[in-house]
Amino acid sequence: MLTNFKRVVAICLAFLATLAGNDSATAQSRTDDGRPNVVMAFADDWGKYASVYGKLEPGGINDVIATPHFDALAADGVLFTRAYVSAPSCTPCRSSLLSGQHFWRCGRASILQGAVWDFSSPAYPLILRDAGYRIGHTYKVWSPGTPADAPHGGAETSFNRHGRKFNGFSQNAMKADNPAAGKAALLDEVRQNLRSFLDADNDEVVDGEGPFCYWFGPTNCHRKWIAGSGKRLWGIDPNQLKGKLPPYLPDVEIVREDFADYLGEAQAFDASLGVIIEELRRVGQLENTILVVSGDHGIPGVTRGKCNLYDLGTSVPLAIHWPRGIASPGRVVQDFVSLPDLAPTFLEAAGVKAPTTMTARSLMPLLQSDRNGQIDPSRDAVFTGRERHVAAVRPGNKPYPQRAIRTDDYLYIVNFQPERWPMGVGPGFGAEDGPMPEFEALRENTFAAFGDMDASPTKAWVVTHRQEDPQSFQFAVGRRPRLELYDIRDDPHCMNNLADRESHAEVQQQLHERLMQELTETGDPRVSDDVMFERSPFTDAFRRRR
Repeated sequence: MLTNFKRVVAICLAFLATLAGNDSATAQSRTDDGRPNVVMAFADDWGKYASVYGKLEPGGINDVIATPHFDALAADGVLFTRAYVSAPSCTPCRSSLLSGQHFWRCGRASILQGAVWDFSSPAYPLILRDAGYRIGHTYKVWSPGTPADAPHGGAETSFNRHGRKFNGFSQNAMKADNPAAGKAALLDEVRQNLRSFLDADNDEVVDGEGPFCYWFGPTNCHRKWIAGSGKRLWGIDPNQLKGKLPPYLPDVEIVREDFADYLGEAQAFDASLGVIIEELRRVGQLENTILVVSGDHGIPGVTRGKCNLYDLGTSVPLAIHWPRGIASPGRVVQDFVSLPDLAPTFLEAAGVKAPTTMTARSLMPLLQSDRNGQIDPSRDAVFTGRERHVAAVRPGNKPYPQRAIRTDDYLYIVNFQPERWPMGVGPGFGAEDGPMPEFEALRENTFAAFGDMDASPTKAWVVTHRQEDPQSFQFAVGRRPRLELYDIRDDPHCMNNLADRESHAEVQQQLHERLMQELTETGDPRVSDDVMFERSPFTDAFRRRR
């Protein structure tokens, strides 16, 4: 597997060289106090889809996508193959990442609708700001209820003056008379927004001096995008996906096109990475910047993706590029890492002590290693979970509480309230009687039925074909048992639940004890005070839906 990766390293390094330009001729005067800049490129709803992963494990969906900029950053940095989110929902994932702890420790930032930044550990950008960093963001940082002093609260930290059209990439590019020109205009918006931050002239920065912390968070991979855009804008033929979709998805034309369009949005995000690389080189700061690229969870509106604890929902891409801090670039690391680990990593790189409330672990030892594969034996598992995505999708606005442990060999999930519907209710399925919404409603309106699964052509097909294909419907929205156990090596798509099987009783007990120990030691209310997430304000209905 590593041999395949090394074959593309030279090509990717050459690709980066073409972006280099002349640093000395274009760099601004900037004081170098030894501390690195921190740039987080974080794509909304981008799961583990990048062509470099296809080189490592050919034969899957990643054979179809082309992400040359992500691949090049990985070839000149460190690529992680086992990176996971804390929760596969937008706001809980971001709150955990920014604060360096499990999502269940984040108070009302543990949910989406009605979220409030009320957890005890401050976000890493604010800590870096207090340590002398200039901070800013473009597009999305996180979601509702953010107070004025949060990382994107206040005009002084927002750099969107040149527009937000990139967030609707296919919508805007497809309506242009010349789609190629439309794409170029959207990438120029990214460039100008970033330049307004890099070239800012205000009281906090003089002639571009001092380290900076920047968050780039486009939402174009979030629904909805234009049908057929993957092929028209990026040349992704849906038929290339025949036989490559996971077995819990129907391998039909509309689902393949839906996936191809999603991959097109991922390629648009990759193109924006090229702009970021160019601009960091222009100001002479690429060498002294920790550039991290990842996403907040898996594909939306697709079975077992977003809002699910299976790998399609929780496994994400991760590459870290830092020329001054990575002694042995081009490595592939197979340690299990959780995105909250990034916060203490950034603070350690900046020479700032992490708050004791941060339960995550710095990745610095992995970055400074010269080894491939598994480096730290203690990084042999990650813990994930969720409570509530949107509000009014179950009676009483109740959550769907889940926790899981993922190891090299197994995925073990506890569904604390298995009588509830994991994706919310629909007519005849935990809700009032009546006709199920028709195809168009399910494609366009997330809340027509099963509201924790985004509206999409895939969702519409699965629900409207529930009589002809009941198994696909069950995989997508059906109730689940209290316990789920899957042997990942023999069953990577988690089709065969081994929970409560005598043959796996010992393994199940070990995994259960380890999961409960982690939840207990980190103060998860679900095991110490299980009513917290079941009461107001966590069960209040909120109008904002995202």
